[in-house]
Amino acid sequence: MTAEKKKEIFKTYGTSVYDTGSSKAQVALFTYRINYLSNHLKNNKKDFNTERALVKLVGKRKKLLKYIEKRDINSYKNIIKHLGLRK
Repeated sequence: MTAEKKKEIFKTYGTSVYDTGSSKAQVALFTYRINYLSNHLKNNKKDFNTERALVKLVGKRKKLLKYIEKRDINSYKNIIKHLGLRK
């Protein structure tokens, strides 16, 4: 992942380019990485280390989404809709 792509994600989902700590920006970054790793695993089925990293990222994203849902339900619904997640 390039630095430009990270800045673009943080600019879109955070309050600024340098807003790397907000939970919304982190969920967006995790979603991008999850999609990338999923595509990688389609081509490399026996890459078990990447598979483990993917499972850990999904768990982290789930916890952050649960946190956002408890804090602000409208923000949660907005980010789910914008990222195209299932809920």
